[in-house]
Amino acid sequence: MNLIYCYDAYCGWCYGFSPVLKQVAAHYKDFFHFEVLSGGMLLPETPQPISLIAPTIQNEYLRVEEYSGVKYGPDFLWHIMNPEESDWFPNSLKPAIALSIAKHYYPERGLEFASDLQYSLNFEGRDLTDDEAYRHLLPKYGLTPDQFYQDLHSETFLEQARYDFALIKQLRVESFPALFLQESASKFHLMAKGFADFETLKARLERALQMIQNS
Repeated sequence: MNLIYCYDAYCGWCYGFSPVLKQVAAHYKDFFHFEVLSGGMLLPETPQPISLIAPTIQNEYLRVEEYSGVKYGPDFLWHIMNPEESDWFPNSLKPAIALSIAKHYYPERGLEFASDLQYSLNFEGRDLTDDEAYRHLLPKYGLTPDQFYQDLHSETFLEQARYDFALIKQLRVESFPALFLQESASKFHLMAKGFADFETLKARLERALQMIQNS
């Protein structure tokens, strides 16, 4: 049975949700297969500066920290608090391609890679539109720079990222994070829409599993 996690690298609440999902993945490691889909939350036709979304993050990041326990790093917060001086133009496409590469070579590590991308952005303050933002992760995942950067600019993995975006639309996900329990090829149960803590999510999963078993 599959758990499908719909996330975006630039989604702050997804950053807060990552530790919860790691707990879920560990608790149900022998029961569920985890799949991570990139949502394409920020796909501007022309580059848009961080100043357009910085006010929202300024209002939300403390709530994310409070509810989830994650911390934002000073390098990231500098861009949020000084958006007019920042050179960031956020775009979800490149991190979605990077995740597609990781899922291709290590399909069982998609959740881990997605979490690492969000830590790279939100704590370490790396610009995910910059190719160099990914280099430090390559040894951890056994990816060679030559192959990874070839893949990062290939049509193959661009199309895989776009396929993720299309699946998100088919699931009618309009905000992130979202988590689905897939019962069959055509039947999905929404387990989380927005942040939920581990105990809440575990209770929802247990109820859904009981319902499925009794149906």
